[in-house]
Amino acid sequence: MPADDTEPAFGRRYGGLVSVPDPSPSPGSTRRPRLASATTGGRRPTGSRLSSVVYDGIKESLLEGDHEAGERLSVEQIAQAHGVSKQPVMDALRRLSIDGLVEIIPQVGVEVARYAPEEIDDFFELFASVESTAAGLAATRRTEAQLRELDTVGARIEALTHDDDPAARSHGYRVANREYHGVIHTMAHSRIIVDYAARLWDLSDFLINTGPSDLPLHSALEQRHADHEAVRAALHEQDPDAAALHMKRHILDTVGIIRSERAGTA
Repeated sequence: MPADDTEPAFGRRYGGLVSVPDPSPSPGSTRRPRLASATTGGRRPTGSRLSSVVYDGIKESLLEGDHEAGERLSVEQIAQAHGVSKQPVMDALRRLSIDGLVEIIPQVGVEVARYAPEEIDDFFELFASVESTAAGLAATRRTEAQLRELDTVGARIEALTHDDDPAARSHGYRVANREYHGVIHTMAHSRIIVDYAARLWDLSDFLINTGPSDLPLHSALEQRHADHEAVRAALHEQDPDAAALHMKRHILDTVGIIRSERAGTA
């Protein structure tokens, strides 16, 4: 069994990098374009590290929903925003293409990936299976310290339900939700689950935040929190069947929320 200090999947995501600005946000959009920089800690990385910094910055921008599905990305603008040449940008975009977040179209350019509704349904079916398996394992392997950590994150999400700012609710939930599930992944004490789930969570955040709503999930926050509480109770009770069942329902309900948001913007 791996040690308790297995790195949480969410720990790699929010390292202070800021993302590439959307050069042409939709009128009235509440998406938040932000400037990017390849400088970290006052030092400028080089070589493969520079490409990784650019990759992290672009990916965070995509996961945060700063770009819409199908939007054309300018290599020149990204390079300028990061203060780098085109080469590390292209290296980063190739990695993001493998991740399924962008599409490189020969002789055309780079676009934010688009997925058909049935593909999104298929993904969340797969995602629900993985997350429910992780929750079931976590119920029998979690430590008391990890339960206290989950309780703390759960309290932060509950506090968000009392926030009247839709933007704060949407962004705050995205960050805290990733952390909540990351704690559960570490409870399973499996590096395979931590690493594999992290890749799936990237695509989940991408699909949710490049969807039709500028402020995804903010209106469903109370129900999402109630789902979390049901999973958390099952983990405290060391009930793997209940933990897996509540988690699977929680993930699959995401599809319904995306459909509802799509209908509301039609």
